[in-house]
Amino acid sequence: MSSQPASMRDVADRAGVSLSTVSRVLRGAPGVAPQVRRRVQRAADELSYVVSRNASGLVTGRTGRVAVIVPFLQEWYFGVALAGISDALREADLDMLVYQVGEIRAREGWTRALPLRRNTDAVITVSMDLSEEECRRLDDVGVPLVLVGQCERERTSVYIDNRAGAAGATRHLLNLGHTRVAYIGSRNGSWSSGSSRHRLEGYESTMARAGLSPWSVIRAPGIEGGELAMGELLSDHDPPTAVLAEFDTIALGAHRTLRRSGVRVPTSLSLMGFDNHEAAAVLDLTTVDQAPYDTGLTAGRLTVGVLNGTTERGTQVEMPTQIILRHSTAAPRGTRGLSS
Repeated sequence: MSSQPASMRDVADRAGVSLSTVSRVLRGAPGVAPQVRRRVQRAADELSYVVSRNASGLVTGRTGRVAVIVPFLQEWYFGVALAGISDALREADLDMLVYQVGEIRAREGWTRALPLRRNTDAVITVSMDLSEEECRRLDDVGVPLVLVGQCERERTSVYIDNRAGAAGATRHLLNLGHTRVAYIGSRNGSWSSGSSRHRLEGYESTMARAGLSPWSVIRAPGIEGGELAMGELLSDHDPPTAVLAEFDTIALGAHRTLRRSGVRVPTSLSLMGFDNHEAAAVLDLTTVDQAPYDTGLTAGRLTVGVLNGTTERGTQVEMPTQIILRHSTAAPRGTRGLSS
């Protein structure tokens, strides 16, 4: 007896059908008569045949893989969004290939440096803020492109309204009675983030409509950036009574500076974040929830729909945001002082 595992050709020969019919049956595709489907499945069971991605791809032209491009892997948001995408693709029996391109994107032709052609059935980008030229280069791969965290005209995308989310957070602080509301934003070297720009714009426009002067401090992203920015704000002769941070991780750093400085939250200063990071609940941080897992899950299912022909290319889905009220925000004290 041969020790070689059974092939799709072996299954087709035993069932007396074509290779394409075997592929359709094993993929669960429609268009195969019930009696033929049973015959193929019986032959596969008798031969202990295991579906091979490569063998199936020779018939279908599909690889069974979807490429997901992210700028960085360290950030909490990307990990949670990837989990949602992965679950959606796994539901459709698709594998996920992840490419981190934060460093190589600065180089000309970075899209051509990725091994995408003939290696993937679709491309999903997460918070990449692609230019139209970059979109066209990815289009040249010849597979569907789905944008997450970015909305471009006539392109398949899943996104939130970052301007509206930041504007709502700012209004929450203003409605509590704060008038000196500062904003801590981020800049990561040469990396350009559309969400960063849009959140800052949402804050600034809301302050302007209220007749108040915006006050922003831009530092590196993450906890350390939040620490430094809050230190600068506290050193002002008339510090803010409320601070909105672009990300929860920035708010966590800001909170550490406040704690070390003896400034009580929210008694002396209200603090608010954006993301609903899992650590936000631990610090009882009021924040804007953008549900990255649900966004990833939606993007993955949208990709599967485009591949199966049940969803039109160019479909756009705006995901909701909501303010999660906790105990880090409150009405300002009657005085402007920030001593504990």
